[in-house]
Amino acid sequence: MDDLAPRATAAAHENPLGVDGFEFVEFTGPDPQAMIRQLETLGFVQTHRNPANGVVRMKQGDISFLVHAEPKGHAGEFARDHGPSANGMAFRVADAKAAYEGAVARGAHSAEMHDGGALGDGAYVLRGIGGSLLYLIDSYGEKGSLYDGWDEIEGWEEAERRNNVGLHMLDHLTHNVRRGQMRTWSGFYGEVFAFEEQKYFDIKGKATGLFSQAMIAPDRAIRIPLNESQDENSQIEEFLRRYNGEGIQHIALATDDIFETVETLKERGVPFQDTIETYFELIDKRLPNHGHDVARMRKNRILIDGSDEDGLLLQIFTQDMFGPIFFEIIQRKGNQAFGEGNFQALFDSIELDQIRRGVIKVDAN
Repeated sequence: MDDLAPRATAAAHENPLGVDGFEFVEFTGPDPQAMIRQLETLGFVQTHRNPANGVVRMKQGDISFLVHAEPKGHAGEFARDHGPSANGMAFRVADAKAAYEGAVARGAHSAEMHDGGALGDGAYVLRGIGGSLLYLIDSYGEKGSLYDGWDEIEGWEEAERRNNVGLHMLDHLTHNVRRGQMRTWSGFYGEVFAFEEQKYFDIKGKATGLFSQAMIAPDRAIRIPLNESQDENSQIEEFLRRYNGEGIQHIALATDDIFETVETLKERGVPFQDTIETYFELIDKRLPNHGHDVARMRKNRILIDGSDEDGLLLQIFTQDMFGPIFFEIIQRKGNQAFGEGNFQALFDSIELDQIRRGVIKVDAN
């Protein structure tokens, strides 16, 4: 498939299927209007509606989310099984048909037995994590928009300017998988799409732990960390129980000014994860040359990680928004990793909440 050349920025990496970033994440649930309102609070606006099935496209920057206004077919089944959930995601590719055929030849399974999902008949769709759909899309950029044939919602450009909070790109999308399945799914992305392992984490808290394998695509724009529990009580296992299966745990959205974005979201009432106070007390010691306002970070509970050599990243996580699914707000300042110290801080904060709720027990001694 020589016609599926990777984009120039990733020329050094084999890209056999021509992947070129995320196109969208697809949502379904028993109350889709509530999901739409929550996304609007995050700065998204409705821009298009698919006349064939009523699916609504919501946009901010280069991020598109699709919401099933009237879940039917695969989306309806998924909503019944999982409640508010992410039932699909899409990769941009150079040639959707060729990429689909190449993916199946490399071991992926077709999802053509479904109804085409949000895009209807003719879509190139694979089976994804936890029974979700994985779309391959080549209608973007100079080739035109995937949404050109959809009904355009009048005035959406001005609405986006007014509602925008500075989010502009889908940075990464994390999966939670059952114990023993992390390598299965990293193998899937590696064998089918030529993803590589970017980072491996072994995270332990007071009572629980997890393994995480961060995978990155040849285009270096699609990042998918995979989380697997080390025990029966961790936050990963709680997610699997609440979600009724494997799936997308959180979606990271990039901003160029995390302080402005988070302060705006907090004014709108978006709830965020807390972090232990000692985290902020140790920032200057851990990163002596970070150059950021620690008081403002503490006030907003924003995390920071990185190094002089690798650059910095700042991030914060919302509380659960769609069932057990939450969002991450991230600003990268040269650092292209995931913030191992921040990962530990997030794990600790969620574990602390689990202890408070009695989900896990900690020996007082």
